[in-house]
Amino acid sequence: MDVRYINPFLTAVQNVFETMINIPFDLGKPSVKREAAAPFEVSGIIGITGEVIGSVVVSFPENIALQLASALLGDQLTTVNADCTDAIGEIANMIAGDAKNGFPQGDTSVSVPTVIIGKHKVAYPSGVPIITIPCKTNGGWFAIDVALKVKEG
Repeated sequence: MDVRYINPFLTAVQNVFETMINIPFDLGKPSVKREAAAPFEVSGIIGITGEVIGSVVVSFPENIALQLASALLGDQLTTVNADCTDAIGEIANMIAGDAKNGFPQGDTSVSVPTVIIGKHKVAYPSGVPIITIPCKTNGGWFAIDVALKVKEG
């Protein structure tokens, strides 16, 4: 996968965390992921179309989902409820939207986020490497999976 489509996600996560969530975090080293299962039980999934097609999945353990949703909403959440899933969807949307602005050609659209709770697999595009970007807050790890391919034709 072309790094011109991965690096914008690194920048986008940093932008969203610094401007909207205000929780310190560290980015890990991106690597190729082997399986299509989401790494954690709360995931915001975004479809991407245009100059590239594919999926972006922002996946959190429940405690991190609650931490980030609480920070975004400015209200302490204790259960993964509708407010939490809405906030997770918005976090996924902000990251994908910010990242697409850094793509080389700028002809890209992002879908409305879908939030999945529980163990699940993701329908990534076939034959496309899944790049996982590990991220860590003071509460633990979460991951951003990016599976994009340049549109042919």
